[in-house]
Amino acid sequence: MPLEKQINLTGVFCIATGAMISSGLFVLPAIAFSKAGPAMVLSYLIAGILIVPVMLSKAELLTAMPKAGGDYFYISRGAGALAGFLGGLSSWFSLAFKSAFALIGIGAFASIIFPGISEFQIDLIAGFFCLVFMFVNLKGVQIASKIQIFLVFFLIAILAFYIIAGFPEVRLRNFEGFFSKGWRNVFGTSGLVFISFAGLTKVAGIAEEVKNPVRNIPMGMFLSWFVVMILYCLAVFVTVGLLPASTLSATLVPLSAAAGNFAGSAGVIALAAAAMFAFVSTANAGIMTASRTPFAMSEDGFLPSGMRRINKKGVPYVTVFVTTFFMLAVIFLLSIEGLVKTASAIIIILFIFANISLILMREGKIPNYKPVFKSPLYPYIQILSSAVYVFLLFEMGKGALIATAAFFACGVAWFLAYPYKIESRKSALIHVVERIIGRQIQVDTLRDELRSVLKSRDEIVEDKFDELVKKSEIMDISHRMEMKEFFGKICEKFSAKLGIDAKILYEKFVKRENDSSTVLRPGLAVPHIVADVGEDFEMILVRARKGIIFPMSPPIKTLFVIVASTSKRNFYLRSLMAIAEIVQEKDFERKWLSAETTDDLRDIILLAARKRDLK
Repeated sequence: MPLEKQINLTGVFCIATGAMISSGLFVLPAIAFSKAGPAMVLSYLIAGILIVPVMLSKAELLTAMPKAGGDYFYISRGAGALAGFLGGLSSWFSLAFKSAFALIGIGAFASIIFPGISEFQIDLIAGFFCLVFMFVNLKGVQIASKIQIFLVFFLIAILAFYIIAGFPEVRLRNFEGFFSKGWRNVFGTSGLVFISFAGLTKVAGIAEEVKNPVRNIPMGMFLSWFVVMILYCLAVFVTVGLLPASTLSATLVPLSAAAGNFAGSAGVIALAAAAMFAFVSTANAGIMTASRTPFAMSEDGFLPSGMRRINKKGVPYVTVFVTTFFMLAVIFLLSIEGLVKTASAIIIILFIFANISLILMREGKIPNYKPVFKSPLYPYIQILSSAVYVFLLFEMGKGALIATAAFFACGVAWFLAYPYKIESRKSALIHVVERIIGRQIQVDTLRDELRSVLKSRDEIVEDKFDELVKKSEIMDISHRMEMKEFFGKICEKFSAKLGIDAKILYEKFVKRENDSSTVLRPGLAVPHIVADVGEDFEMILVRARKGIIFPMSPPIKTLFVIVASTSKRNFYLRSLMAIAEIVQEKDFERKWLSAETTDDLRDIILLAARKRDLK
């Protein structure tokens, strides 16, 4: 059962923005300052810039494959089942880690109201709100999305107030000894705060539920990155400029503490409220998006079938429950820094997976891989950023690497042990191998699956012309041929289909061409006749690699050949109009001539952007 498309551009922006602005801004600066000193401002800037390459990669992959559990889907179709399974686990658990971190932030800010609150009590508060957001999400993605929009715009307003009011109070002496902790700590801290920006790509999880995904997903992500980058850098700069080093490195509520310096208790309360809204929005978005990954993995058979159940609101409720209870376990069992480092390491590996998947999808030359947005500077930006991500990964320390290795070891063990039932599915990796060795080694299922994805993405509802194309024969002629020889061969095929003498059909085609040429433009012709063939309507699609020689025309390489009965005149005219729309599509001729198989040729017609006649 497909998920409903209910999220617009504003929803995408707010899900991504709300997922980024949370503990990463309201709690993490204290930890970052203790490691990098005032230069942590650069750590945030570097982390924000380093998210751009994977943002570009994900924007391309998601406009090509807007499916639930987006990370899992495109990694499995790009790099194969094992990589997809590990990528799906990485996406699921890292999002849950990130959301659990936000929930702990709610408990931490409760200490402003209740001084002396214990760490266990903070965990209890976080657990309570985790259950609250679970019930919100069970009510439907539309309600959760509306709540998210309200939360994010309120949060942006409070942060804008903090930056504008606090900027004049900044003390530049607080930035003395800017690089006192060294450049290595600056980069290492970038890896630590990387999780602050990782929420940007959370929209991958709900890609299938986005209206007009080819526009709203990339635009929502880019707008969110731009707004959050400005807010993060300015807010962290103001915080360092307002708080003494001893205070900043010790507090769990740095922005609230800084606001107290210029706005008194009212400022503390305002920033505490903003923090609470931020944590709420991150947790809400986290449960919403994280729960879609195990749903997609269950659909493919890697997790129990019960996890793909959907309630009346269109919500995968089983995976919402499972995700929530995993987050509760994280809240009560892991320390803040351990949680952040583990989540950041898993997210960094997930980003490397995304870059590799994009390269494989591109290099596999898969006909139905049709992203509307294409990453610039391909493949250099993907290769360079992946190398930087590996560097950041090792800069995070042995503890994070050991925890991440243990996580993936458990994932591989599950993959090998779980009795999943999954069809043999071809990946882009196999396409690349086939191109290298020059022969096919596996039946191509990926093309068919991507065709289904494109039909859903572009909301293609098949009409009678599509049905005609599905049953039409396709001829792929590799040598040059004269028109009359071509008509002779094509009429033999029509004769076998229609039970009418091939000579009669041949004479009609020749007469039609003599009366008025069916060449519509250089390289394209639509030979068509009306004949006494009962209720039949037949079409043959032709690609002539070296051309068919028509009188007074360059070689014709694309032909739609039609024989219609007199009773099908209306459909005959509608078919000609459909053909006219299809051949006007951008790059039609290039795609037609470069297609590798007849199935690829058929898909070019079936997936063309045109007005469908559904009467």
